[in-house]
Amino acid sequence: MSDQEQAETAADAEDADVEATDEEPETAGLGDGDFVRLAYTIRTADDGEVIDTTDEETAEEAAIDTDEYEFEPRIVTLGAGHVFPSVESALEGEEPGDAGTVDVPATDAFGEYDPEEVETVTADKIDDDDKYPGAQVQIDGRQGRLETIIGGRARVDFNHPLAGEDLEYEYEVLDVIDDREEQAAGMLSVYLQETPDVRIESVTETEETVTEDDDGEETTETEAVEKDVLYVTATQAMQMNQQWMFQKQQIAQDLMGRLDLDRVVVEEVIEGGGMGGLGGMMGGMGGAGDIEDALEDIDVDADEIAAELDEE
Repeated sequence: MSDQEQAETAADAEDADVEATDEEPETAGLGDGDFVRLAYTIRTADDGEVIDTTDEETAEEAAIDTDEYEFEPRIVTLGAGHVFPSVESALEGEEPGDAGTVDVPATDAFGEYDPEEVETVTADKIDDDDKYPGAQVQIDGRQGRLETIIGGRARVDFNHPLAGEDLEYEYEVLDVIDDREEQAAGMLSVYLQETPDVRIESVTETEETVTEDDDGEETTETEAVEKDVLYVTATQAMQMNQQWMFQKQQIAQDLMGRLDLDRVVVEEVIEGGGMGGLGGMMGGMGGAGDIEDALEDIDVDADEIAAELDEE
């Protein structure tokens, strides 16, 4: 190859490098495990009835009670079952600013309507206040809608109220959430329908490791370990939330797994009208200051107590 040909080849390579550098890097878009803030409105496909929305104005137009809920964009986690599978598929690869509408078939939403889920039960299983057509009733742990009640018998529909309904899911991707505290609050809001106060702190704990050598002699080594702990302030509504009461362990495990946490601590906060009733009790005991002094004088040795119990 001549010197001129070599120079032309080098120039072409240089131009190719410049073009590659000028190109914007490709982004993968949203994927499994991403936390995304969504604005959305869900309607029934046949008549356009709004069944859920993050927009307060849309809720007011649909005559949805706006006093009971907060209407604002929600944080959802892809891959966690927070949205319908067909919606999750549509969100894959999307970026902030993207929007669209997804047709969600009934099978992908709340299931097909099953006539066998309409059952006859004895009327005495229904509270007197709920003995009217259309009432939402709880029968043997199942949620249903009362259709008719005649004498001592009642017909109850245990299908989901939206069973058999195709839906339209209109969405806009607002942004991707990287802050772990926001992610935690977003996950909890999906479960609780409210957003509790949360914080993540790194705490140092001491862990002991016991090793045994060939002679059977044990050696204890102490190591300082950093732990990431999520603190959640429990509201009164949260403590009364049935999903939280029955699934708190599962919810905590989900939080720890997705946010790489070591522990979840729920803090109970009691607010209200002072300590009037307890004040008299404390006065009879010599006052709070005397109690603190007395506690400081108590020396309890847990090992000594355990030894005494073993002797008994």
